[in-house]
Amino acid sequence: MSPETLTSVAEPEAPVTSSARLFRSPREATLLAALLLALATLALYEPSLHNGFVSYDDPDYVTANPAVRQGLTWAGVRWAFMAVHASNWHPLTWIAHMTVVQLFGVNPTGHHLVSVLFHTLNVVLLFLLLRKATGHILRSAVVAGLFAVFPLNVENVAWAAELKSLLCTTFVLLALWAYGWYARRPEIRRYLAVVVLFALALMAKPLAITLPFALLLVDYWPLGRFDIPAADAAGAPPFGGRFLKLAVEKIPLLLLSACSAFLTLHAQRYSGSVVSTDSYPLQWRIKNVFYSYLLYILKGFWPLRLSVFYPYPGDSLKLWQAAAAATALLAITALVWRFRRHKYLLAGWLWYLGTMVPMIGVVQAGHQEIADRYAYVPFLGLFVIAVWLVSEVAARISLPRPALAAIALLVLAGYASASYVQIGYWRNNYTLFSHAAEVTTGNAFAEENVGDAFADMGRPDAAMQHYEAAARFLPRWSKAHYNLAVVMQGQHRFDEAAREYQLALAYETDPDEAWRAHNNLGAVFAQMNRLPDAISEFTAALRIKPGDSLSLTNRGLVEYSQGKLDAAREDFSQAVQHAPTPQTYFWLGRVQEDQGAMQAAADAYQAALRMAPDLSDAQSRLDAVQKKLQR
Repeated sequence: MSPETLTSVAEPEAPVTSSARLFRSPREATLLAALLLALATLALYEPSLHNGFVSYDDPDYVTANPAVRQGLTWAGVRWAFMAVHASNWHPLTWIAHMTVVQLFGVNPTGHHLVSVLFHTLNVVLLFLLLRKATGHILRSAVVAGLFAVFPLNVENVAWAAELKSLLCTTFVLLALWAYGWYARRPEIRRYLAVVVLFALALMAKPLAITLPFALLLVDYWPLGRFDIPAADAAGAPPFGGRFLKLAVEKIPLLLLSACSAFLTLHAQRYSGSVVSTDSYPLQWRIKNVFYSYLLYILKGFWPLRLSVFYPYPGDSLKLWQAAAAATALLAITALVWRFRRHKYLLAGWLWYLGTMVPMIGVVQAGHQEIADRYAYVPFLGLFVIAVWLVSEVAARISLPRPALAAIALLVLAGYASASYVQIGYWRNNYTLFSHAAEVTTGNAFAEENVGDAFADMGRPDAAMQHYEAAARFLPRWSKAHYNLAVVMQGQHRFDEAAREYQLALAYETDPDEAWRAHNNLGAVFAQMNRLPDAISEFTAALRIKPGDSLSLTNRGLVEYSQGKLDAAREDFSQAVQHAPTPQTYFWLGRVQEDQGAMQAAADAYQAALRMAPDLSDAQSRLDAVQKKLQR
């Protein structure tokens, strides 16, 4: 038999015959297992349907995204393919969110339901893939069960913005299915199916770029399209030529990966999400790579103290910690290589290491050390290793099947209970980020968001202490200083607010945030009667956003208070041209009234009243002007 005809490993499938004793056919056992997996997944994640949106990325992806909130439109689809938004180019993700809005509106229940359904689909696809490729029903079902209830996967399912990961994984699994179909009889139309599904995966989330390399692992196990001699083999059978042929076969897919990587780096640099080596030096990143690889495994083995955000350790990560992690990883790799006759060991371990590469932090996007959501696909390799290894050891020591089943159920139940608790933390901003602050140390991001939650509750005093903690943990974080300034401004602590706004501006790199800080600082200076400084800040804001109505109005108000009527009229006139508001029309009318242009003033007051009929100040001024015009 030639390697091209293999669709599963050459190991005979004992569990299929065993299952056939309980069911009329392996097909019946497979269908029942798929149904049970789907129902268990849906039951576990039902509580997420009662959760709301959170402030972390959900506004960018759904709640505050004008293109998405319009639902599925042709204009929206064009935007999806043209936009570089949220640090990514992933048009299929935008189209998916638009479709969900079209079906459910901006209702969190509908968005969470779609995420749960996609995760359930991925669980069933994974089971069917492994069942088809290996012939093992029970082992495949346990791997899919681990994937279904794995606590680190909660972030992907309970977080509306992470629909992209679920959608991407769906197309990755479908691409793997198509690849098995292609490997059975290589021909162009089957290969094109792989290419199309891979392209769709990349358009959902670019982290699928490692799939061409992962397919080489699939070629090794379970498809058996090439072999590597075991450590105790008498000779080394030739495999270099075969491997090279399979690698060349992946070139079209590699080209897609390269295009996706280029677009992603461009999008992330454009949005400023790629952290420079000045902020996170290379030596920090190398240490963190080794430590993170091991940390993911430890969290997967003992999934407690999970957090939506883990702060980057920087120089607090000691060299000995990184060295110990690297030693452990090398030891595992050596063992896997030593026992590579068990093909699933090498394939599963390299799957974990390889598919984690885009997220491991060599190119650092964001300020997290690790992220639970990044384990979604890489841990599939570790699940396979665990299930296949335990099954083989159990067979070797003649462990009774009921005992083996009890072990599997105990692990699945433990994971499911941890996931159930974790799902509850995603109920709202306060529960999510207060938990993150509790289970991590020095977490400025969590403290900042707890502060935002208190601010939304109308409790600025409670918010203040968390903003102060965020600024203390991360002194160069602009947002922490900005939010501190907002609270202080509301408390009329103008000197302190001005200082915090200035710190925010010193560390800010986002032009939009800098514009906001200049505007607010200008308002603080106006309240302190430092009018020239206020005008200077509003002018700085206008340099960032020329023609901005808010900045023009604010500057006009200060100019009006200084008696600079011509300058104020010019600013108010520009403001109503760009984005008219009732207040701007009202103040334009006041300037024109003071300059004796009564008809123009009356027109401005009437415009204000058309926009806000209950604006009493405009009505009283209009009445006064009309009396003067009637004389």
